[in-house]
Amino acid sequence: MTASIGHNSATSVLDEVTHSFAKDQLKAIVERIERLEEEKKTISDDIKDVYGEAKGNGYDVKALRTIIRMRKQDANERAEQETILDTYLSALDML
Repeated sequence: MTASIGHNSATSVLDEVTHSFAKDQLKAIVERIERLEEEKKTISDDIKDVYGEAKGNGYDVKALRTIIRMRKQDANERAEQETILDTYLSALDML
């Protein structure tokens, strides 16, 4: 009976260590995400400030946002989207 108590005790200690490790790991992950979210907010605020500065200098913010979005695209993807847009505009007699 003593061997069985010892085994249960060892299992309990192992479970506690595993639980403690998982808890610490989870806490570290959550804290990393929180730090990254804060950095993301800071960067987002910085971008907003730059758009505000551009607007203050007379630039059209919508056009700038479109240019930024387009520059992220692959050249072929952008050309394909422009072709589709031209086709639609032509079909609606907007060109």
